[in-house]
Amino acid sequence: MNFNFIDFLDAAVIVCDTDCTITYLNRKALMNYAAEGGAALIGKNLRDCHNENSMAKIRNILKTGEKNVYTIEKKGRKKLIYQAPWFEEGAIKGIVEFSMEIPFEIEHFVRT
Repeated sequence: MNFNFIDFLDAAVIVCDTDCTITYLNRKALMNYAAEGGAALIGKNLRDCHNENSMAKIRNILKTGEKNVYTIEKKGRKKLIYQAPWFEEGAIKGIVEFSMEIPFEIEHFVRT
């Protein structure tokens, strides 16, 4: 299967390895982080751009395999942040983060 569609999602996708080195940014992530270096961020370490609290959460994802999901408000926009480990042959190989804008008021449905 060809996964080029990830480059065109209206969500930023960032991937790092277990050493916290950024290995991939899709087009939206490249645009979102243009001021911080854009494509030059690939190969950089997350430690260089995250505080200790954030790094503790990142280390926890890598250690336990648990997801970290939350919302933020920044520059008048609300975003859903979804961080989860990615696996290869059953072993954690890094983290993938999806960051997407969502409405401030959002419907919620309970399905049965």
